[in-house]
Amino acid sequence: MKRFLPSLLASALTCAPMESMAAADAVYFNGQVFTANRNQPIVQALAVEDGKILQVGSDQQILALADAGTQRIDLAGKVMMPGMIDSHTHPVMGGAASLRANLYDEIKPLAELEEWILAEDKAGHTRMGDIVVISGASSGYWEKADAIGAVFNQGLWARQPLVLEGIDGHTGWANQAMLARAGIDKALIKTLDEKNASYIGQDKDGNPNGYLSEAGWDRVRSLLPEASAEAMLNAARAGVKANNAVGVTAWMDAAANAGAADDVFELKPTAETVGVLPLYKQLAEKGELSAHVAALLIVNPQSKPQDLAMVATVMDQFQNVPNLSFPGIKVFADGILEFPGQTAAVIDPYNNSLKQGQLLIDPQHFGELVAAAEDKGWLVHVHAVGDRAVRESLNGMEYARKANPNSGITHSISHLQLVNPKEFPRFKQLDVIASMQLAWALGEVYSIDLVQPYVSAMAYRYQYPAQSLKKAGATIAGASDWPVSSPSPWEAIYHAVTRKGPMGVLNAKEGIDRETMFYAYTINSAKALNLQERIGSLEPGKQADLIILDRDVFKVSDDDLQQTKVLQTIFAGKPVYSAES
Repeated sequence: MKRFLPSLLASALTCAPMESMAAADAVYFNGQVFTANRNQPIVQALAVEDGKILQVGSDQQILALADAGTQRIDLAGKVMMPGMIDSHTHPVMGGAASLRANLYDEIKPLAELEEWILAEDKAGHTRMGDIVVISGASSGYWEKADAIGAVFNQGLWARQPLVLEGIDGHTGWANQAMLARAGIDKALIKTLDEKNASYIGQDKDGNPNGYLSEAGWDRVRSLLPEASAEAMLNAARAGVKANNAVGVTAWMDAAANAGAADDVFELKPTAETVGVLPLYKQLAEKGELSAHVAALLIVNPQSKPQDLAMVATVMDQFQNVPNLSFPGIKVFADGILEFPGQTAAVIDPYNNSLKQGQLLIDPQHFGELVAAAEDKGWLVHVHAVGDRAVRESLNGMEYARKANPNSGITHSISHLQLVNPKEFPRFKQLDVIASMQLAWALGEVYSIDLVQPYVSAMAYRYQYPAQSLKKAGATIAGASDWPVSSPSPWEAIYHAVTRKGPMGVLNAKEGIDRETMFYAYTINSAKALNLQERIGSLEPGKQADLIILDRDVFKVSDDDLQQTKVLQTIFAGKPVYSAES
């Protein structure tokens, strides 16, 4: 990587033509400017006019475009990049969680947890109606469901509903007071089919123990009082600001039509299922949407091609909103891999249950849905965690490729925690982007304690297989899935390179270099959003979305790379975040 900058800079300075152009509004010079354009990857300077890139090149070339009215910004050797792009995130959810009592994945001893919750409640941070709600709970708690109940089902908690929201968005825990309100008891479990009963944790006598996943979690989540319109707008505003602060200027909202009370994992959307779209519209009207939002609309995994007409009516309601686009649809192919959830669809059965998880899509007909989306000019973005879900998602996309060989539409699959080696070359063959949350690719409780004992050694070997996918020619896009993990690309880039965590290194051979990740969070993610013609690289005519960094990310150590801070974020040529302020 240390050889990356000098060689690219030399080639850039020799191929950039000198042109006579109109005066620029602003010029940035004396820097290390990563363009994410492989034909001219590193330059010294760039010029901006009317919120767009006018030209990139050497200091001499760019300063020649300045006149008396041009703003001149000396980068003083600092690194400038395109604004970072997140190919799978939930910023409004992230903003809302950041404004409430939030554990941020920390596991506290239960006595300490109770004290912390009481303090947060006293400070006024926990209540949604009369329910105490704690966000960001680690999945590491769920193995202790009975022990949690011993603390939070007695004393002052006997009548006080309490909910711990899992940071993964798929799980949670509710005390008996809350379970009773939701009607979740032994009698209900007996009425459910095997799949839905499996979403409710049970003790040895068949009584619910408080742990919930997927549709079981939705039974409780849907009862949480809706936040006020003002609170939700503040959450959306906080989501935008948090992303700008870490250099993110565009993202794929992977559940834009889902509201807080919606059954997300098996949603059956209607024309009124608009989710967070009105919030983006309000921010845009107020001039506060300082990011490109590519809004994906969730469709039911069992949707038929004719069901897409309903989704189109929602898109029509929000056309022509500045900085808001609708590239396509989102489908859940499965759930989560970690014990005790184990709803991810796997090829080899889980060692403990001898089951293969939950495949939500119909392998016989999913391809028809993908092809129908292509007919509308839409891409399909799939949540697929287990290797079987990944395989069947690719099978559906292969069906569509054969039906529409010249569609030119690039689909994507996100998460990719387990991928069978047979699937590696299919990403390139089918032009499917691998949208990866590589902040998760580290040795920790989630990837070791809650996975390794329960899956085959073969499957575990290819957990978050970034290097294998890269070698097979796959296009990797960066993603956070915030609020599941930090929205910071620098955390993800660090773990993608080192794979290091508190419990060691996860599959060291799957680490990839930082240069690959710089492209992953710029032009590759722009392609995932279908916005590559407008953003993702610093080329003439593209929008001037820029970030200035506090260190030389081409040369610093991996540990220093993780600590990278954004000094300034610029959207459409205008500063929208400054570390100084």
